[in-house]
Amino acid sequence: MIRSRGTARVAARSAKPAHRGAAAARRKPRRAPAGAAANEAIDWRGVHLETVTCEPATVLFSQGDVASSVMFVETGNIRLSVVSHGGKEAVIAVLEAQSFFGEGCLAGQPRRMSTATASTPCTILTIDKQEMSRQLLEQPALADRFLSHMLTRNIRIEEDLVDQLFNSSEKRLARTLLLLARYGDDGPERVMPKVSQELLAEMIGTTRSRVNFFMNKFRKLGFIEYSGGGFTIHSSLLSVVLHE
Repeated sequence: MIRSRGTARVAARSAKPAHRGAAAARRKPRRAPAGAAANEAIDWRGVHLETVTCEPATVLFSQGDVASSVMFVETGNIRLSVVSHGGKEAVIAVLEAQSFFGEGCLAGQPRRMSTATASTPCTILTIDKQEMSRQLLEQPALADRFLSHMLTRNIRIEEDLVDQLFNSSEKRLARTLLLLARYGDDGPERVMPKVSQELLAEMIGTTRSRVNFFMNKFRKLGFIEYSGGGFTIHSSLLSVVLHE
């Protein structure tokens, strides 16, 4: 169930709203058109899915909810977070466009293990787990794309664990900023949207004051540059990660 502290929109008037308390996010089931792909990365023709357009702070699902579907980020960014029994929250991933999430239901996971929240305006595709399982068997191209996603996610989790165990908070912050800026991709350096220091602290497992200290240090050294509502991560920040 999608809950929103902001707003969520759908593409057709015939969609039925799904309510949770005072907030509502409307969803429209659709079948991808036979003549065109739903997005440029994956051909969704013939796949029964739902599409949701939501604003920042929309909760797509919460930790403990029934796991009944796989979701795909068509546009925007999604934050995955977990809360301990003691109430401590940690951000475990920030997902960009062309990312799957909620795939644990395919392995028999009965409940969501994390909370998924929109960080930016998003368009999300939702595929029921039975439909997703069927499509993975019938569409080799989709199965290859999904397998690639799972392998990449597994590698990233292992790297994050090593980073958390052996690297200082300064190195962890530098690595996280480079990953958010998609360092290594072709193209010019990205101007990233503003990310709160609280969120960065949750992602790397430290305090906001430490993040503030290192961000100021990186800025003075010319590794990052603030501009308008965001900032640019320069490739020179890699020297922090590589420094022994």
